[in-house]
Amino acid sequence: MADKDKSSPQTAPKSGPTRAVTAEIGTDVPFKAVTPPLYMTSTYNWLGFEQKGPYDYGRTVNPNRAGLASALCDLEGGAGGVVTASGMAAIDLVFNLFQADDLIVAPHDCYGGTHRLLTHRALQGRLRVEFVDQGDEAALSAALALKPKLVLIETPSNPLMRIIDVRAICKQAHAAGAKVICDNTFLSPARMQPIALGCDIVVHSTTKYINGHSDVVGGVAIAKDSETAEQLAWWANCCGLTGSPFDSYQTLRGLRTLYARMDIQEAHAVQLAKFLQNHPKVAHVYYPGLASDPGYKLMQAQQSGPGAMLSFELKGNKDSVGRFLASLKLYQLAASLGGIESLICHPATMTHRGMSDEAMEIAGIKESLIRISVGMEQISDQIADLETAFSET
Repeated sequence: MADKDKSSPQTAPKSGPTRAVTAEIGTDVPFKAVTPPLYMTSTYNWLGFEQKGPYDYGRTVNPNRAGLASALCDLEGGAGGVVTASGMAAIDLVFNLFQADDLIVAPHDCYGGTHRLLTHRALQGRLRVEFVDQGDEAALSAALALKPKLVLIETPSNPLMRIIDVRAICKQAHAAGAKVICDNTFLSPARMQPIALGCDIVVHSTTKYINGHSDVVGGVAIAKDSETAEQLAWWANCCGLTGSPFDSYQTLRGLRTLYARMDIQEAHAVQLAKFLQNHPKVAHVYYPGLASDPGYKLMQAQQSGPGAMLSFELKGNKDSVGRFLASLKLYQLAASLGGIESLICHPATMTHRGMSDEAMEIAGIKESLIRISVGMEQISDQIADLETAFSET
């Protein structure tokens, strides 16, 4: 048996925040613990000779992983999910469902780690990949005419926050015979449910908003249908990609505050984007929560909010960026996102350094680009920290 979601009670509350807070609460049978206990065992007793119980070996299945998968499937509307050791493990897990000669269409401006994985899997001959500007209808149509087996989408894109029409791309991809996987890490189910928009598989780096405290590394792959979920579980067990019990336990604890955290961080991001948009030392702001952003209307149509990630281009050169980042005190220079603390990074030398200079140029990732994961600190303190750094640049 592999990790998969457990059936939700028929009387389960309908609102997302309530489902997140109450996930797995009160389900402990032996001792009636309110919160589920941590199961660190690596193996389990069989019921008898040739009588395997629901749990047998830790790599294959674990109650904490199953509980987290159940909660995330409930929030995303999936039939089953697999909790993995990292977000990249979740993406690579999905690639195991396809053959070596199958074509994958991916965004030209996707996360650097995803771009690196696809590029090097293609060099190994384990898949074929076509990087495409999915906001360009002609380019996307040309790629779909090649009959890909999988279309990978990422919205908003990392790090340029570009919004694509998820529902329209799913319809086009399915017509071409392809499945669609969406990386929903930036928004989380608190802001978008890609399965409801037509996606077949959703992946997350649960390290980010799902956990929310920058103290766990993990991922999840959630399938729309049970057959795909079982295939994912088989490959996860086969390759040993499953996450640890402790990380799953911590992530479920973090999930309970997802909606509250996102509400605060998103509100801060809106204020911060407006501040940056009007600053004389900022060349451009990338944030779909701004009415001037090209993805604003589409964001409103398919999301319940713009999220708490934004990027901006600083006027000046790479040295200017270095001085700006060195002047910050509150913002932490780190290559992650989604925690309660504010993080700032330079994509070209941090999160996307695995991409070639040519690939970054095609994607539009400049040396002047800075990405912010907006935290929960008082927004006036965040703005003051940035203003000080601007004055010293």
